[in-house]
Amino acid sequence: MRKFPALLLSALMLLSLAACGKAPAAAPQEPVETGAESRVIVDAAGRRVEVPETVERAVCVGVGALRYSCYVGAAERICGVEDYETRGGMSRLYNYVNFDRFKDLPVIGTNGEPDSEAIITVDPQVIVMSSYAGADPDDLSARTGIPVVVVPGSDTTLDDKAYETIGILGALYGLEDRAAELSGYLKGIQADLEKRTAGIAEEDKPAVYVAGVSFKGIHGFEGTEAHYGPLALIGANNLADTTGQSLAFDVDPEQVLSWDPDIIFLDFNGMELINEDFANNPDYYRALTAVREGRVYSQISFRSYASNLETALADAYYAASVMFPEQFADVDVEAKTGEIFEMLLGANPYDDLKEAGYAFRAITIGE
Repeated sequence: MRKFPALLLSALMLLSLAACGKAPAAAPQEPVETGAESRVIVDAAGRRVEVPETVERAVCVGVGALRYSCYVGAAERICGVEDYETRGGMSRLYNYVNFDRFKDLPVIGTNGEPDSEAIITVDPQVIVMSSYAGADPDDLSARTGIPVVVVPGSDTTLDDKAYETIGILGALYGLEDRAAELSGYLKGIQADLEKRTAGIAEEDKPAVYVAGVSFKGIHGFEGTEAHYGPLALIGANNLADTTGQSLAFDVDPEQVLSWDPDIIFLDFNGMELINEDFANNPDYYRALTAVREGRVYSQISFRSYASNLETALADAYYAASVMFPEQFADVDVEAKTGEIFEMLLGANPYDDLKEAGYAFRAITIGE
C-alpha cells in the first residue's frame, strides 16, 4: 500500500482552472461515419476528423484528456503521457490507480504543451487534445501526421462539457457502452443529490465556509471559492457566493469573522498553512463559533490539473451528510465514496487515502 504525505499532495496541485456549477447532460455524440479501415468523428471543435476504425494507441494532451480517457476505460491504450503524469501522488486518483503503467511511459509534452517529435516517436494512432491545451489541433496534426480529436474537458463537477467529453471518447475508443453506462450513472448521482436537497428551505440551510482551497498555489484559511463544486451540487449556502466572486480567491479573514459560519470545511491541501497560522494566531480561530463548538470538517482536495470528478462527488456527499443529516441519514459516505471511485476509476483507493490521512472526518485545527 502506497503512502504519500500531505506535503506531496500539496506540491502536486500545480494547475487549477476554477469553475463550478450544475448543468444538464449534453446531447450524445453524433454517429460516426465508417469506412473500410477508417471513420470520421466530429470532435468538440466541430472538426470532422478521420480516425482509424479501431483505436488501440493514443496520447492525451491538456487538462482532462487523460483523466476522461481513464474514466471511459481506455487507460491501457495510452502509449505516452505528459511529464506531470510520471510523478506519483494522490492528488489525481486517475493517475494514482494507473501509476504503475504511466510512470514508465515516454513523455510527450508538459501541461498542455505537446512535443511533436516525442509524439511521433511513440507512434499513436490518435492524439486526444483538451480544449484547454496550449496548441492548435490542426497545426499539431499537420506537424505530426496524426489525427487530433478535441474534447472539451471540464473543470466543474458535472456539466455539459463533462458529458460531451465522455460521449466523444466513448465513440473514439469504441467504448460506447461504457460511456453510456458512465453517463447514466453520473446523471443518477445528480438526480439523487438534487432530490435529497430540493425540499430544504434556504433559511434551514447552515451557512458554510470552505477554507484552504488551492488556486495558482497553496492557500491557507483565506483561500476559498465561490460556487465551489461539491457545495454547488447540493445547493449549499456557501458564504463565498455572496461576495460577487465567481472563482477561487483570497477573502479578508475579518470577513470570515463577520460571517461567523455555522460550519467550516477545510481542504486538506491547505491544512499545513492553516495549522501554522493557528499556532501564531489561536485567538482568531477561537473567535469562530464553528471552531469553538467543533463544527469543522474535511474536504479531500479534488482540484489538481483541474477538477477530479470522482473526488468532487465524494466531497459533495460528505458535505451533504454533515449539513443535511436527516436527508442523508441512509447514506454510508465511505460506501458511497467507494461506489463512485469504482465506477469512475475501476478501483477504490479510499483506504489508501485514509491511511495517508485524507479521510472524511471532523477536524481540530492545530492538531
